[in-house]
Amino acid sequence: MEQQHSADTGPDLALESEIAALIVSALNLDITPADIAPEAPLYGDELGIDSIDILEIALVMSKQYGVQMKADNEDNSTIFASLRKLAAYIREHRSK
Repeated sequence: MEQQHSADTGPDLALESEIAALIVSALNLDITPADIAPEAPLYGDELGIDSIDILEIALVMSKQYGVQMKADNEDNSTIFASLRKLAAYIREHRSK
């Protein structure tokens, strides 16, 4: 009997938590990683993250997961739309 692998298509909660911790640490935010809601926008007023912070996050993700993220990538607004979207992108493109 074939088993279904629902974890392959659902959110990776462990990776989301790990990425949230990296974001808080890299940006020295005055919140806990659990305060970053998975579906909330990363960019903008809620977390106070701006375009420079996004570049810092991209650098950290590159170092940690081997994901190459470029400033001129037209998909950046989708990739950084939320913690969940970022985690999904990293899960799909990571080399580490």
